[in-house]
Amino acid sequence: MSDAFTITDEQQDYSQYDLNANPFPYSPVPAEDPEIYCGQQHVSDKISSTVSSMLSTGKSKHLVVTGKYGNGKSHTLKYTRSLLRGRDDVVVGYVAQPGEGFLDIYHEFVYDLGFNRVQELAYEFLASVARDVTDTNPIGASGMESLIDEGDVLLSEIVPEAIRRLSDVTKFADFARAIIHMVYEDTNLYAWQWLTAEGIRYEQRKEMEIHSALDDDTMGVRAFTALKNMLLELGYTGIFVFVDEFESIARLSPKDEQATLNSIRHLMDQNSSGLCMLFGCAPEVWQDVMSEYHAFSERIGEEVALKPLTSENLYELVRDYLDQERVSSADNEGIEPFSEEALDLILQTSQGNIRQVLSMCSRILDDAAESKENKITAAWVEETV
Repeated sequence: MSDAFTITDEQQDYSQYDLNANPFPYSPVPAEDPEIYCGQQHVSDKISSTVSSMLSTGKSKHLVVTGKYGNGKSHTLKYTRSLLRGRDDVVVGYVAQPGEGFLDIYHEFVYDLGFNRVQELAYEFLASVARDVTDTNPIGASGMESLIDEGDVLLSEIVPEAIRRLSDVTKFADFARAIIHMVYEDTNLYAWQWLTAEGIRYEQRKEMEIHSALDDDTMGVRAFTALKNMLLELGYTGIFVFVDEFESIARLSPKDEQATLNSIRHLMDQNSSGLCMLFGCAPEVWQDVMSEYHAFSERIGEEVALKPLTSENLYELVRDYLDQERVSSADNEGIEPFSEEALDLILQTSQGNIRQVLSMCSRILDDAAESKENKITAAWVEETV
């Protein structure tokens, strides 16, 4: 019985296909930072237009990406996020699903930004104040942090003015205090917990002179708006918010669903500039939202639908994946070792579902390599599947 398993770390050989490795994902879960876009041109065109409009004009614009399970909504949002993450003029946050209400969306967004990024923003704001009220000229967050660490600037010199200015900018004094407390070693964890709406004890709030708690949707909208206004003050173009699996709001009670949609609507109404929200949603739920909650759906304005893959889409997608692991990039080997008939059968079996297509390609390529098959034909696919 001890010989029942053969476990090895020896890598599979794909050299007969002119490949270094199997380029297809073993798990069909969308990658965090996808290198290849698996969607369709009309979707990328619409997203590009929405994102570019916000970047070029600063005016808020929103979009819903609809598609059935496995057709690439999460992948599309994550790919767009990866393109924007490299920019230094925007802040980007991803929300895996809307949870129980708007406060959960706010919490997940700030959490996705992370402690270090929010602390960096606090130092950036202090730097803008230090340039005005001291003889120093700190450039960015790291410059400010260095001046404070070296004792060239005392926090006591700039913090009162920083809190006053940030309170004016955000119209939310407690938010301003929490942001500034992100730079104090003894209170930054409390500040972070307050800013992420995790809740802290009264004594901890009192230590930072914070009087309110972020404990409902209204406060979440207020904090979100305050964060965006701080970013605009610092010269950022704005915030991009990606909300995935938006269809899960249908699981909420009608009262909670309406409250969540109303809060998002209020956020949009209060932020006519510097905010871009992209939602991923199942088409049937979005249809219900459009028919039942006009005030919300009218704020979104546009929808773009992901459709199942076509043969042409599939050939291009498979070629892009294979090209990632080609040994000799000079030879344009297209979809080899797959035949068109094999891919057509994969398409038919998966009904054009991208997740299933990638998973099947991965498994079939492994089986073919193990069996030393020279070409993956429709007959081989039929036998393997």
